[in-house]
Formats: sequence, C-alpha cells, structure tokens
Amino acid sequence: MWIFGWKGPSGYSARSTAEEVTQGIDGTGFTAIVTGASSGIGMETARVLALRGVHVIMAVRNVDAGRGVKEAILKELPSAKIDVMELDLSSMASVRKFALDYQSSALPLNLLINNAGVAGPFALSQDNIELHFATNHIGHFLLTNLLLETMKKTSQESNAEGRIVNVSSRGHHFAYREGIRFEKINNESEYNTIQAYGQSKLANILHANELARRLKEEGVQITANSLHPGAIVTNIARHHSIFNVLSNLGKFFLKNVAQGAATTCYVALHPQVKGISGEYFMDSNKAQASSLAQDAELCRKLWDFSISLTDPKQLGCSA
Repeated sequence: MWIFGWKGPSGYSARSTAEEVTQGIDGTGFTAIVTGASSGIGMETARVLALRGVHVIMAVRNVDAGRGVKEAILKELPSAKIDVMELDLSSMASVRKFALDYQSSALPLNLLINNAGVAGPFALSQDNIELHFATNHIGHFLLTNLLLETMKKTSQESNAEGRIVNVSSRGHHFAYREGIRFEKINNESEYNTIQAYGQSKLANILHANELARRLKEEGVQITANSLHPGAIVTNIARHHSIFNVLSNLGKFFLKNVAQGAATTCYVALHPQVKGISGEYFMDSNKAQASSLAQDAELCRKLWDFSISLTDPKQLGCSA
C-alpha cells in the first residue's frame, strides 16, 4: 500500500511527489500541452513542468479558471512560460479549432499530456457520443492525431524524444465485461456510470498501446505511454454521488494532488523513461494493466472505431 512508501525499481513510491520525481531535471527548451490543467493533477502537472523550465500550454475548457491558475503559477514562478488556450474535449469542433490554432502559432511540441477527464451520469456530447467516451477518449484521440505531425517535426528538428502521456486509471479494471461496447456506446438502458468511466479509461491505455506500436513501426522518435495517477481527491466526479462518497473517504487515506501528479511528470520528463513506449505506469514505476488493456486485437479494433467516429475518410487507409 502507498501509505508505507515502498519504493519500486525507479527509486520512487506512491508517496513521491511530482517535484520529487523531477528533481534536477531541466526541461528548458521543451514545450508541453497539458489538457485539463485548470484544476487537480492537471494543474499540478502544469506547475511542476513550468518549474522545470518547460513552456506549458494549458488546454482548458474554462479559460477564466485557466488564467487564474496561470497567474497563481507566475506569482510563485515569475520566469515560468505558460499560455492558456481553450479546449473542450467533448466537442470535436473545439478539438479541431484548438489544433488549428496551435499549428498556426508555429510553436513546437515535445510533450502531449492527455490528462483531462470527466465522470458522471449518462449524457451525450455535442457529437452525440456518450460523454465519458467522447471526452476521456475520443477527444484525446483526435487531438493526438491532429498534433502528431507537429510532434514529429519537433522531434526531427530538435533530435529530442517526443512523449505522449495518457492519464488513465485503475478504474479501467471496472470496464464492461467485453471491454469496449462498440455497438452500445450510446445505450442508455444498459448504462452504468462506473463501467462507462472504466471503459473510457481502458480506451486510454488501448490508444497509447496502439499508438506506440504505430510510432515504432514508423521509426519516429516519439513514445506513447499510459498511467494510473493513484486514487486522488479531486473534483473530477463532482457531479456523481458515488464518486463523491469515495472522495470524502479518500481525504483520510488517498493521495494528495502533489503525489497524484507524480507519475504523469515522471513519465513525461524522467530520463529513466527514455525510449520506453507502450507501457503502463503506476506510482512512478512500470505496472501491469488488465488483460483487456493488453489485447492487441482490441487495440486495433478501437483504433479503427475511433477513426470511424473522428475521420471516416481515413478508415480505409489505417495501418
């Protein structure tokens, strides 16, 4: 259990903080996008990356909240390089606009931290997709695909490894029995909040694994990994009573935000992770995901399904 602070092979444990796992690392010259950076572990991830010299773009739905976080970070770190851009991951139109605006800025991109997430009752996105799946997976899937060429260009020009980090959850173990309900994504009559959330978190791992395979085949210097940040008290589930009960209990025995952001920052910046791709991390160490999360055929099927939802024209061209 994390409370004992047992260290893994990396030298870190569940009690390690984001500052501790990045101590001595210089991120100067790197540019990172962090989705969901206006609160919780996303906010702490943005702060610690900025502390290490990374130019951080906070991709947030609530721009005013994002600006407030930026001001707080700059008050603590006056030399920090931070920008705020609007991004609603539940809307493909918003994701496309964000990517276009980012490309127009001519900024490089070394690190893509797919952190944002939602948990709550049944709802459909603007694109008529179940909200957990739309926000937690499809939005990040589309964002990653749209920014991949920018990452490849940055990696080639800087000769520095690019890293894509999907923040998943141990909740992926509680997905539906078949893993991804391809034919029933929007089936409200069989909807279960915990399983729908688990399905979206399973999709985060499957996405990272299939992306890692494709990037390796292509021979580009970009890695893709996923992680469980730990059981953390945040406001992600503020709209659902079950999650709120767990959060209230968690105040007594779960991770704090500084510890919760540690694995994300470790996977994004630490030299121990150089060249490692298609892995799942927990407590700043490699970990074992569920058998479904390691199913290569499910990875490929989800990829094609996600393409069919985001860019059907490319479906016949997928590798």
